[in-house]
Amino acid sequence: MSAWPMYGIVAEFDDPTVLVEAARAVKSRGYRRFEAYSPYPLEELNQIVPGIDPVPLLVLGGGFTGAIVAFGMQCYIAIVDYPINVGGRPLYSWPAFIPITFELTILFAACTAFLSVFWLAGLPLLHHPVFSLADFARTTQDRFFLCIESRDIKFSPEPTTEFLRSLNPLSVYEVNDE
Repeated sequence: MSAWPMYGIVAEFDDPTVLVEAARAVKSRGYRRFEAYSPYPLEELNQIVPGIDPVPLLVLGGGFTGAIVAFGMQCYIAIVDYPINVGGRPLYSWPAFIPITFELTILFAACTAFLSVFWLAGLPLLHHPVFSLADFARTTQDRFFLCIESRDIKFSPEPTTEFLRSLNPLSVYEVNDE
């Protein structure tokens, strides 16, 4: 063990199919907090690597909030704050409220989508612990990495390292949380 708290154990692979099989083995072993890094998207990893995407529900909530704010604001302005009787029409004329309600629904949903993705991705992330690996820069070219995080319930340094070594990687690294 080192002086720094451990972030996790990383295995390096040179073949995408081996990475996918390793990710399947990690998931079947019961690990829940692991990440796979690849120079290009691998569709198989989307079903294997765990992750819950709360963005659609957040965007839906943002859209509903925008609709309620817009409709409520227009009702308050038209009925309470500044009532104007135009041609004998009622103060509450909801068809006139639809365009602004639609626009604020879209605005709130779009802002919620942007901010929630930004926040959930942990941005701005200026440094990630796996960046300290010397060979990790090759993940943008021809290498594939699999990291089991130490926050996982099943994580134990020695058994996890031995398990990753059994998957025949090029190398296995310990990553410190710096």
